Amino acid sequence: MAAVDYTNERTLVAACLKQDRRAQEAFYRRYAPAALTSCRRYAPGRDEAMDLLNGGMMKVFERLDQFRWEGSLEGWVKRLVFHYTVDQYRRRRQRPTLEIADWDQATDDTVTHRLYADDLCKLIDLLPEPSKEVFWLFAIEGYSHAEIAGKLHFSEGNSRWHLSKARQLLRDRLAQSTHQHNRYAG
Repeated sequence: MAAVDYTNERTLVAACLKQDRRAQEAFYRRYAPAALTSCRRYAPGRDEAMDLLNGGMMKVFERLDQFRWEGSLEGWVKRLVFHYTVDQYRRRRQRPTLEIADWDQATDDTVTHRLYADDLCKLIDLLPEPSKEVFWLFAIEGYSHAEIAGKLHFSEGNSRWHLSKARQLLRDRLAQSTHQHNRYAG
């Protein structure tokens, strides 16, 4: 039996649609890491994020025959997992958390960088809800203002305004934090 080229997206999808388990595993390994970012945002810990990811990826496999090759496959996977995650969040009625855990850090990170990431995460979490949502989707997950507007059901201009507001609040809080740190250090 000849080896299948799973590096080609169309070949990979075709094999997944034929229920090829090796292809499904290759698909999961290829697209799950990118989709995990939205899961981490709504989960209080790694296990919960992985549960959301796995549930979302099951939806992807169920709907893979609906992908029409009109955009990026990775973007489509991320959107499906995001929608699954948000649906689960709404069902649980829990507040989303922003978390940067040890497993989310670069391996060569220093304690200073880890503290900075934790502090930054706390500052982001203090943002007003719509601005925090827009900031996360734009700055962390890489969505465009058009995509954000569609997801959050408001105009692109409103998305841009919330991003600008979030950035200004973060700048102000970072400046305040730096000023307090310098005052205590000196």
